[in-house]
Parts: sequence; structure tokens; C-alpha cells
Amino acid sequence: MRLKERVAIITGAARGIGRETALLFAREGAKVVVADVDSRGEEVATEIRQGNREALFMRTDITDREACRMMVESTIARFGVVDVLVNNAGIVRDGQLTKLSEADFDRVIHVNLKGTFNVTQAVAPYMIEKGCGRIINVASVVGLYGNFGQTNYAASKAGVIAMTRVWARELGRKGINVNAVAPGFISTEMTEGVPEKVLGMMRDKTPLGRLGTPREVANVFLFLASDEAAYVHGAVICVDGGLIT
Repeated sequence: MRLKERVAIITGAARGIGRETALLFAREGAKVVVADVDSRGEEVATEIRQGNREALFMRTDITDREACRMMVESTIARFGVVDVLVNNAGIVRDGQLTKLSEADFDRVIHVNLKGTFNVTQAVAPYMIEKGCGRIINVASVVGLYGNFGQTNYAASKAGVIAMTRVWARELGRKGINVNAVAPGFISTEMTEGVPEKVLGMMRDKTPLGRLGTPREVANVFLFLASDEAAYVHGAVICVDGGLIT
């Protein structure tokens, strides 16, 4: 098992990529904290426990700094350490520049960017004290190259990439690996409401000719959380089927 006895906090783990990551990490031996504002996170934790693995659901709004602190402290109280943090929680509120509301801009920045900061700042002191840890931030190819109608989302993910590179410089000498993963078009609940014509365009733009799956992204998270990635640090890994070449 690649994560035997390690403790992993995964935000946004109630569904999609986060859910798949939580289940995969548990199968690989990790004790998993399912952190999500969505109560379906309890179903994920229950599924993990039914597989004879340890899991804890913590209802957490990552825009609430106190909630983040309490979630991390509860994890420490239960398991003693935090070995891996996957900052997966994120939202979209799309709109062209001239039509994008201030509320939608602020909400995406608060969740995707500040939420990632809030959770990481709560976890980092424990990893520093332990002298090791893995922080995996979920960015997006949009944060590297932009996308029509996604001013707020692109800005938030570009910020996540920038924070990843800063934290890699700050935390590397503390024994903590920090990396980012930038998915392309992935088949999740976020894409279920997308018109078929648009999905077809996504597939056509992707050299592999299809959308990715949550498991394919989770596999990269698993690699970065494992000992195999001990010398991978400050990287931004695209999981996009060749979308950005």
C-alpha cells in the first residue's frame, strides 16, 4: 500500500474528483478526513469505513477560517498527524467580463483561492513540526492559459499556481513537498449540465479525443502523495489529455 497509515485531509471530497481521491487513498492505506460543506461527504466516509478503513467526515466551509482551524485540530485530536493535504474544493460561476457580477467574482475567489490559503495555513504548522508532509493543490489548465467566460475561475486557479510555487520555496526546507495538479476537461458533476454541443467541442479540442475521468486525476494525486514523488516539488502537472501542448 502506497499510503499505509498516512493521514490525508481532502477538501471537496463529497463528490467528483475529491470523492474518487478519498476512496483511492483509503484503498491505498490512508486514514482519510473527508472535508466538505456538502453533507454527502458522510456517505463517502461511510463507504470508506465499510471497506475496513478509517475515515472521518468534517463538514467544513473552507472560506471560514475558524472552521478550517477546527477541522484540522479535530484531525490532529483523532489521528495525531496530518501527512497529506489535497486542496481540491472549488466552484465555478462563469460569465463574460461585461456580465460577471461582483458577487460571483468574489465567491469564486473566496472559495478557490482564499479557501486553499485558509486550509493550508491551518495545516502547515503541524507538518513543519513533524518535519514532513505533502501539499497538493488543485489548479486548472485555465489558470495557465485562460478560458472564455471564466475571468474569476482563471484568476483563482492562476493564484493557486502562484501560491504553490511560493509555498514550495518556503516549505521545501521544512521537509514538505508542495505541488499543483492542473486538470483539463474532466467528466464530473460540473460537466453534467453542459450542453452536448459544448461537450463535443471539449472533446474535439483534446488530442486524446475524450474527457478525462476523476480516477485519472486521483491517480496523479496518489503519485504525488506517495514516496515515489519524493523529489517532485514545486511542479504544476497537467492532466488534460494533451489539451495544452
